[in-house]
Order: sequence, then C-alpha cells, then structure tokens
Amino acid sequence: MSNGAEEQQQAMRSCDGQDLKALVQAGLAWLEQNYEFVNTQNVFPVPDGDTGTNMLMTMRSAWNEIANSDERHAGRIAAGIYNGALMGARGNSGVILSQLWAGFSRSVEARPVIDVSAFAAALQEASQTAYRAVQRPVEGTMLTVAREASAVALEAAQQVDTLLDLLEQVVAECHESVQRTPDLLPVLKDAGVVDSGGMGYTFVIEGMLRFLRGDSLELSGPSTSGVPERLANDAWLVADDEEGWGYDIQYLIKGFELDVNQIRADIEAMGDSALVVGSETVVKVHVHVHDPGVPLSYGAALGALDDIVVENMQAQAESFGTTRNPGTVAKPIEVLEGQIGVITVSPSPELTNIFYSLGAGHVIAGGQTMNPSTQDFVEAIESLPTDRYVILPNNGNILMAANQAAQLVSGNGSGTQVSVVPSRTIPQGISALLSLDPEGDLEHMTSEMTDAMSQVITGEVTTATRDVTLNGIEVREGQIIGLVDGKIVLNGDDVSTVVIALLEKMQAHEHELITLYSGENQPFGQAETLAEHLQEEFPHLEIELQEGGQPHYYYIISVE
Repeated sequence: MSNGAEEQQQAMRSCDGQDLKALVQAGLAWLEQNYEFVNTQNVFPVPDGDTGTNMLMTMRSAWNEIANSDERHAGRIAAGIYNGALMGARGNSGVILSQLWAGFSRSVEARPVIDVSAFAAALQEASQTAYRAVQRPVEGTMLTVAREASAVALEAAQQVDTLLDLLEQVVAECHESVQRTPDLLPVLKDAGVVDSGGMGYTFVIEGMLRFLRGDSLELSGPSTSGVPERLANDAWLVADDEEGWGYDIQYLIKGFELDVNQIRADIEAMGDSALVVGSETVVKVHVHVHDPGVPLSYGAALGALDDIVVENMQAQAESFGTTRNPGTVAKPIEVLEGQIGVITVSPSPELTNIFYSLGAGHVIAGGQTMNPSTQDFVEAIESLPTDRYVILPNNGNILMAANQAAQLVSGNGSGTQVSVVPSRTIPQGISALLSLDPEGDLEHMTSEMTDAMSQVITGEVTTATRDVTLNGIEVREGQIIGLVDGKIVLNGDDVSTVVIALLEKMQAHEHELITLYSGENQPFGQAETLAEHLQEEFPHLEIELQEGGQPHYYYIISVE
C-alpha cells in the first residue's frame, strides 16, 4: 500500500492497480500457508484431496501474470489477474476461482481506482459469473460462500468507507458461511467436514484483510514454488524434437490495431505449443522455440513488450531427469490435418503407453492430486496439426478445466472445433478411445465415444486416509476401501479380499470382461496371482491384467 499516514488512509478508501496487486499477493500468501489444511477437508477418505493445491496453483498463475507489472490502472491489473487465473486454473475449484476473477475483472475493467462500493459490486459480479459458469450449481459449496459474502459486501458498502472495514465484514461472513455448508450439503455433514473450496476462497479474502490490518504475512514473489513434488516430477513426456525442448517464451505485446489472428498464425509458424489471445491493444503470446530471439524480435516490431518470460526447458527437463527415471514412454500416433486428434490425461507412464497405443494424439501428465491446468489443455490442442479435437479428461476434477480450454479455443476465431467427452475415470477414457474413428464426423464421434464410456463400470481400491462414516459404512484410517464409480461401497483389511468383494458389488458376473490395472506400489507378481484367482471366481468372464502404474490406488478395475 502507499507510504505515509495520509496516503495510507486514502489507500484504505480505495485501491489502484498496485494496491490491488498487493492484495492479490497477500491472498496468495495466506492461501499458501493454509492450502494443506484445505486439502484435509476432502469428503471422501481417499488420498486425492487436492482442492487447496488446485486453488493455490491457480492463484500462483494469477499472481505470476502481474508480479512484474508496474501498471497503476486497477482495471488492467484485474484483467491480468483473470488471464493468469484462467490459463492456470486446475481442478474444478481452480476453474471456479478463475471465473470469480473473471467477474471481478469485468466489473472493474474501466476503473483506474476501485473504491469501496466498486469493490463490493465486483465481488457480486464475481459470484454471479461463477454461478453462470457451472452447469448445475450446488449450494453448500464455494459458490454459496462467494454469494453470501458478496451480499454482505454490498450491504456493508453503504455503511463503511474503507476497504479494511469492508473486508472485516466480508471475511466474517465467509467464515460463517463455510461453517454453514454442511447444513446445505448433507454429504459434508456425513463426512464431518466443511466445503473445502469455500474454505480456500475464505483464505484468499482473509489474506487481503490481514494485509490491510498489517498482520504478518510471508509474501511470495513470482515463482512456481508450491507445486506439489509429484506434479513436477511426473512430467515424464520426453521432447519429440531431436534438438531437445528448447525455450518457453511468454510475453505481452502492447500496441494499437494489433491483428490477433495474424499474430497467432505467425507465432504458430515459429514453434510448438503456441498460444495467442488478446485484443487490438494487448496480446498475450506463448510459444516453444529453439531460438528465443525470433518470437521476441517479432513481437517487438509490433509494439512494446512486457512481462517477458524466457525459460530453458531443456535445463528443466534434465533437472527432472536427475530425480526420476520413469522408463520409456511410447510416442503418439501421427495426427494428420483434418483428422480428429484426441487429447487425454494419464497419471502414469504405463497408462500413457496404453492411451498412445489406442490412438491418442497427445497425453497430458495428470490425474489425482496433479490436475492439469486450462493452459495445459490449450497447449496440447495447439501442438497437433489439425482443427478437430476430442478431450478425454478421465477425472471428474479435471472436467471443468477441459471444458474451459475447449470454450477458449473454440471461441478464439480460428475455426478450431473442440469437443469434451466427459470421462471421469481411466476405464471410461480407454473405452471411449476404442470407439474413435479419426476420419469421422466430430459430433457423431463425440456421441459414440460418450455412449461407449457409459457402458463401463469403474472400481477403485485404495487406503482410507481418515476415519469416516459414509453411505452407512464405517471406515477407519488405514483400512482398504473399495469404490464403485467414485462412491465408497465397502471396506476391509486385505487388498485381494476387497477386490473380489468389490467385483461382486459391481455385479461383474453379469458382464463379459474384467480388466485390472495394477498400481505403482502393487507388486506385479501379486497382481498376476490375483488375476488367476479371479479367473477361478469368475470362470465365464475374460480377465485381463495391465500394469497401470497409477499412484494412490492398488487397482483400478474396469467391468464391461
């Protein structure tokens, strides 16, 4: 905030771009100190609680977009916050957070300074935008917390004249709203938790309040720290180019009458993973190249460059390689111009190989606890030489980021068509991919793949991370639990026993094929013994065993 008692009091009454930047930094810092606690509020006692992580990484992306900006216009800083959150959004909570920033940004876009009333109105527009972005809004979630907090903000804005006083009341309401979420969403009450997304949102707003109060905060600079170790170390895909990874280039072009479509075409011709979005006055450029001088010189010839980032991806890849040697990953099939390119998500090299062998054009590393961002999907789309795509997210918590990427690319004026087949599990994604005809009509293939996906029942076997009672089942921390299509149906003390009981719950005897995907911590010899035993238990069914290598789950099971 501004220096000097008089100036600081004025800043308390309103904020310019640099003040808003400081508030966002404080919100990020407080979330960073509390995101692990947010993760513990997962409804199901499975090792995939990642709401806090997803919101943290989304906020980090938002902050990194403005960290080096000296812009004083509040509306332009807000636009940068939204753009960063949009492209860095991970998981459903991250996408909703990005939409909150979308509404906030739209509300203040013309304002060089945001006063108390404008800040309250922006919180309301943020809430309304987030609700519109969710196909079936559910009360008792982050949406509820944001809505109830914005209502208090509008009322408070008529009575107070400083941002400090406004946020005092908003944060108090956020905390009360979070505590009410179990009364609105019974599954939260059954699990003994509050809504994790609402809690994460509260920490962001509370960080802003703590900054205005002068409370201690460990502020962060532009960084990618806070990224979970597994998410970083599982970026196992090797560079297809024999020259290596090259450089990751990002920058803004600021000018007049900028031709976004022409810039996009020129940047795409320079390298891989090109992403160009913007307007006639500001264009965001991202591209992977071997000579960073080419895109930088190009952009400088069109206008003033800002927020320039040049990263040596080869050095990063070599650094990753010293910590993990995941083995060989198959190369994707060649997707030809005009064909349907399938982009999918995999949590392990072994499952990546399976997806590539079935015809995927690009596999993104991700899954439980390591959800890909919107930008990951956009870059995957830009990496293939076609204009027709199907995305298979293979995880319910990745679906919103996939949809956001599809809307972003389909709406950029390039003529690219992107459909999302809403696969929520690995078996669903595999079944959908088996139905692919790359030459087929996109709408028809989307329907066919969605239908094929719906014919699969998915089972998962993992370890409970805490005590809980759900669906009438009392689970103790450390027990083996079985889930059918994401719902806990049984528990036990032995993996093999739970697998067999789970297959009974899945009514496997009424189907034709059981496929087991063994996890990274499950010895394959034990998996082979289990498969042989299953053949005895289900003699009329075909039993297949695949080495899945997935983290967290002893087995993923497909019944069809």
